[in-house]
Amino acid sequence: MNALGSLADPSRYREPIDIDGEDPGVLVAQLRSLIQIRTVEEFLADRVAAGEIICPCHLAIGQEAIPVGVSVHLRASDRVFGNHRSHGHFLALGGSTLELLAETLGRATGCSHGMGGSMHLQDRRVGFIGSVPIVGATVPLAVGAGLAARMDGKGDVAVAYFGDGATEEGVVHESLNFAARFNTPIIFVVENNLFSSHLHILERQPADSVARFATAHEIEHRVVDGNDVLAVSRAAESLISRARLGEGPGFIEAVTYRWRGHVGASEDIDVGVQRAAGLSEWKKRDCVTRLATALELAGHIHAGFVAEHQGLIRRDCDLAWEEALAAPYPDPQDLIDFVYGGRR
Repeated sequence: MNALGSLADPSRYREPIDIDGEDPGVLVAQLRSLIQIRTVEEFLADRVAAGEIICPCHLAIGQEAIPVGVSVHLRASDRVFGNHRSHGHFLALGGSTLELLAETLGRATGCSHGMGGSMHLQDRRVGFIGSVPIVGATVPLAVGAGLAARMDGKGDVAVAYFGDGATEEGVVHESLNFAARFNTPIIFVVENNLFSSHLHILERQPADSVARFATAHEIEHRVVDGNDVLAVSRAAESLISRARLGEGPGFIEAVTYRWRGHVGASEDIDVGVQRAAGLSEWKKRDCVTRLATALELAGHIHAGFVAEHQGLIRRDCDLAWEEALAAPYPDPQDLIDFVYGGRR
C-alpha cells in the first residue's frame, strides 16, 4: 500500500522550498552544512572508487537535509546516536572533517582513534555518542540515554537515527514501547529512503510508511519530505521542544532517497527495476538545489554560491586528506585503552 502518497513520488516536490518569513542567516548556514556534507561524502566516494579507502563506506548523498534539519535544534549536551550511514549525522553536529577522513583511514587521529572506520564514529564534544553498523542496535541505547537525560532533569534529549529497514527489527518496537511507557525525551528519526540494502520497502512491508508504528505506541509523530530542510527542521523543532518540556518522545519519518548504493561509491542503478527508474527522477528533488534556488531567488545568496563553497570544501578535504595520510596508525595498546575500557 502506498501510504506515503505524493511523498514517495519523485516527480513531486521539486520546486524551491518556501522560505517566506524564515531567518535568512539560519537558512544560509543550513545550506553551507548541506554543501559540506554532500562535498565531503563525494570526496569519500572518490577515495573509495580509487581503492584508497578499504573500510566499508555507506554514503547518504541525497539525504543531507535530514541531519541538518534536526541538528539545528540540538545542543552539545544532547545525546545523538547514528547507524552505519552516519557521516552526515556526525558532520551536521559540528564533527571534524579531518577526524572523519582520518577515521576512514584507520589513523590514530580519527574521531574514534582509528578503531572504528566509517561506521563507528563518535564525538562527545558535539553530542554524537556513536554509530554502529548493526541494524537497530543504537535505538535502545538512545532510549537509555534519553531516560538518563530525564533523570538528570536538565532538559536534554536523545536522538536515534535509523532507516526504514530497522523498523523490521524487534528491538526497535521494544524501544518505542519503552519510550512511550516511561515518557522518555527521545526523538526517533527514520530516514525512509525506501530501500533496505537492495530491497524496496513494498517488497518487505505491507505499506511504504513506517509512521504507523509510532501510532501503535501512541507517540507524537510527523511525516515529512526529507528533501526539504525546512520541513524537517519544523518537525524537529516541534517534537524536540515537547520532549525537553517532559511531554514524551517524538517520531519523525523523513521520506528521501539515497543517490549511491547500499555500500560503496556506485549508484547501483542495476539493482531492481524501481531503483533503476527512480534514481534520475529523485535527483531532481535535490535538497541542496531546492534550498539554494530559494535563497538565490530571494536575493540572499549569489548565483555561484554553491559552486564556490563546493570548491572551498573540496580544498579543505584535500588538505585534511594529506594530513590524515601522514598521521600514524594506532598503537596496539590503544585496543585496551579505547576498545576494552582500560585506563582511558
